[in-house]
Amino acid sequence: MNTQDPKNILVIAAHPDDEVLGMGGTIAKHVHHGDKVAVLYLSTGVASRGTGLNQMISRRKDAAKKASEVLGFEILGFEDFPDNAFDTVSLLSVAQAIEGVKSQVNPDVVYTHHGGDLNVDHRIACQAVLTAFRAQPGESCSRILSFEVNSSTEWMPPSVAAPFLPDTFVDIAKHIPELEEACHAYHEEMRPAPHTRSVAAVLVAAQHRGHSVGLAAAEAFMTLRQIIR
Repeated sequence: MNTQDPKNILVIAAHPDDEVLGMGGTIAKHVHHGDKVAVLYLSTGVASRGTGLNQMISRRKDAAKKASEVLGFEILGFEDFPDNAFDTVSLLSVAQAIEGVKSQVNPDVVYTHHGGDLNVDHRIACQAVLTAFRAQPGESCSRILSFEVNSSTEWMPPSVAAPFLPDTFVDIAKHIPELEEACHAYHEEMRPAPHTRSVAAVLVAAQHRGHSVGLAAAEAFMTLRQIIR
């Protein structure tokens, strides 16, 4: 993790809770080291779920706010792309929404979803990030990383899409309490164990990723692009 000048970190999440499931501990660590972390949600995560939408959207936004307070990140906004139906809108429109916050954040590092997730919104989010942050002259972003999300990344068979092959592991052992508390902020989205999207499963996954590289707990990432200047 950066120990030099503070960095601007942008997280592009398809739905509120993805930022916690994918990298809650890493966000806390960035903030602890003085980095500024901003999150853009591409949807409210409830738009296609039927009746009572306004109340559901309000509760989901409240949960995101609680998570932001626990982890210390800024919420840039909530786009309104259709939940679980990003493939019904143009990739350009999603990329333009992301481009709309580029100048506001001027990110050094961008995190987003794995392009081979089962959830179609995650796949589109990844493609849109790569589109919005094309490696053109003057682009400030030097690194793009993808994260895994329980109940999406591991549910896509590797025979169907590219598997998640992490090459970067962030030690989050000191930030497990914040990760767990942020998960509880999204209690309506979490499921009881042994569901893979349970708090217990998230903590076990962090332990597993950590043990694979000799740490007590870690979150894993796959580098999509890195430019060393």
